[in-house]
Amino acid sequence: MDLFGNSSDWAKNLEPILTKYKGKKHPLDYHNLYQLLVMVVLSAQDSDAHINKIAPALFEAYPNMESLAVSNFAALIPHIADIRNFGNKAKWLLEIAQTIKKDKNIPLTMEDLVALKGIGRKSANVIMRESKVTAEGIIADLHVIRVAPRIGLITETKDGIKAEKQLMQVLPREIWGEIGMAISFLGREICRPTPKCTECPLNSICEYYKKIKG
Repeated sequence: MDLFGNSSDWAKNLEPILTKYKGKKHPLDYHNLYQLLVMVVLSAQDSDAHINKIAPALFEAYPNMESLAVSNFAALIPHIADIRNFGNKAKWLLEIAQTIKKDKNIPLTMEDLVALKGIGRKSANVIMRESKVTAEGIIADLHVIRVAPRIGLITETKDGIKAEKQLMQVLPREIWGEIGMAISFLGREICRPTPKCTECPLNSICEYYKKIKG
């Protein structure tokens, strides 16, 4: 679906946010790949800020994949009990740890990441982007799902997979690795549920802004 010019036009139109947010670290306050994977699993349907708050004590108890792999449900639960869906997330993390066993075995391809319990395409895209490996998709979190249709990039959907598929059809592959997170940061900072349109670096090409101005 191409609502507004071809993919090279979009790459040019989105350049302001690609420049503004290029390489900016994800809001999850992780310090290595193991921590990132765990925090990404825990953050589903919860906030990054909440996961950042519980992370220090969790990683003091479980500093690496090996320590998590030899733990059990009863021991892990107290560290994550106030996170949404903590029961399933505990099971997923233990299964991941018992499958991977060591930090060095954490995969960095879409196929191998989504094969792990609790990791879907959005989570895999985040892990791959933060690890600076070649993108195989585009991050489509709740901010992207809100912002991309406003700009005119995709049609409205509540489904992250559908949003990602549309984005992959519209945008050139060379910007896949950064554009999802760039749109997400724009959504977190400026294009919020009540957007601050006059501050937005994309307002000159934004369909939503054209409507409210018109």
